[in-house]
Amino acid sequence: MKLTNEQLWARFQKYYLDCPALGLAVDISRMNFPDDFFPSMEQRMQDAFAEMAALERGAIANPDENRMVGHYWLRNPARSPTLEIRTAIEITLADIRRFANLVHRGDIRGAGGSFRQLLIIGIGGSALGPQFVAHALGSPREDKMAVFFFDNTDPDGMDKVLAQLHGKLGTTLCLVISKSGGTKETRNGMLEAKAAYERAGLKFDSHAVAVTGKDSELDKYATSHGWIHRFPMWDWVGGRTSVLSAVGLLPAALQGIQIEELLAGASKCDEMTRVSSNTQNNPSALLSLAWFYSGNGKGIKDMVILPYKDRLELFSKYLQQLIMESLGKELDRSKRTVNQGIAVYGNKGSTDQHAYVQQLRDGLNNYFATFIEVLNDRANATEVIVDKDITSGDYLSGFFLGTRQALYDGGRESVTITIPKVCPFSVGVLIALYERAVGFYASLINVNAYHQPGVEAGKKAAESILKLQSNTMQFLKENSGRAFTVEQISTAINAPGTEEAIFKICEHLTANSIHRIGKSSTGTPAECSYQAI
Repeated sequence: MKLTNEQLWARFQKYYLDCPALGLAVDISRMNFPDDFFPSMEQRMQDAFAEMAALERGAIANPDENRMVGHYWLRNPARSPTLEIRTAIEITLADIRRFANLVHRGDIRGAGGSFRQLLIIGIGGSALGPQFVAHALGSPREDKMAVFFFDNTDPDGMDKVLAQLHGKLGTTLCLVISKSGGTKETRNGMLEAKAAYERAGLKFDSHAVAVTGKDSELDKYATSHGWIHRFPMWDWVGGRTSVLSAVGLLPAALQGIQIEELLAGASKCDEMTRVSSNTQNNPSALLSLAWFYSGNGKGIKDMVILPYKDRLELFSKYLQQLIMESLGKELDRSKRTVNQGIAVYGNKGSTDQHAYVQQLRDGLNNYFATFIEVLNDRANATEVIVDKDITSGDYLSGFFLGTRQALYDGGRESVTITIPKVCPFSVGVLIALYERAVGFYASLINVNAYHQPGVEAGKKAAESILKLQSNTMQFLKENSGRAFTVEQISTAINAPGTEEAIFKICEHLTANSIHRIGKSSTGTPAECSYQAI
């Protein structure tokens, strides 16, 4: 039932949480939970607080891999469960600052002079966090290094980036990020970059830095090839929560971002969201409970992230991995089939008002929105009046408030998060806010937020496809000059039931001349034939 303006104002006052020390406000008043919802969930929340406290003390939080989960220690090493971990964090932070300073001074340089560009090669958590931070906090006029990414194994995408770096590779530092060192997309990106340097007559190894696990494939490769430096990734930090480790802090420091402020914002948010005495004064707890209510504890409603700030455009992309990889699980911790998760998508306001807000307002009511409001319009004091006493920023704020009201009038739920400005401190706050909200919510629905069996299953499936491709190519080349249908190929290589996959493989091979596979006849997939040429 829609509330009157007076009732909505009273509810807003009751469920609006202002956290001045964080520069953060959270408003859940436009979620439709009843007044008895919080009391009914209090014991479950206290259990979640207890689990979180145990996690921060060093409990095994990822039993599948017998690992602790310690991203909270990254911004407050003193809370580490062992002196060894605390020392490792502090040494790495000091090393990041030292290395960035040497690069900025030109003491560490490329074949063409001081490093002016940074090429980051990674995927998933090794790219999304750094991309979000770089986009949110970077400034072309003030950045000490321009940042570029290889975040996929798409050759065309890498060529597009390399085109922007044409003639600049001698002043481009390559940062290769992979915990295991065996991630194929990252390995491919490294080899593509290496080939580009060699085409330019440059030695790749003298322009490369690794962020990886100790004794990983990448660690051994970087050591044996004499790379400039190596920074650690620890097994107790997951990829999607690694942005405040060397994975994100090193790129940020090289770009010229104040990493101390990033860490300070996250640490301050940890302090507030760690408190369990009053659930309604804990912003991360409020978010997790709002998610639980809207989706009935089963994720039946999507989460739409609508930041009204261009700098936060990649926030929804970052949150997609953090939330969906953490919560999207087939089994709960009791090994029951639950198929849990929350789908996350979004772009930015007010762009979305000219895109999918139409459906949000009038279509399926299968989501709740999260508005991110940023109070300060621009860093400098220069303003342009576009209407009488109205600026472009005033319009942006008006569109935010108008869209929020329009969704409410249409019976749609929303959360609003407000920060004063986009700065390193506030970005650190947002990272920590959502990391702990995800942890709380995982406890509420009894899933392990810190493993990703579905991702591993996808990797194994890809490996089997590549093996099938190798067998297909070997057969065709051994029988060069003869054409075969996919059914004949599957029989010949003893791979029954793979005809569809072989068809897709052969279509891809014929489209790329390097493989020298031709299509001899067309028709239905069963009628097409292929041969080595």
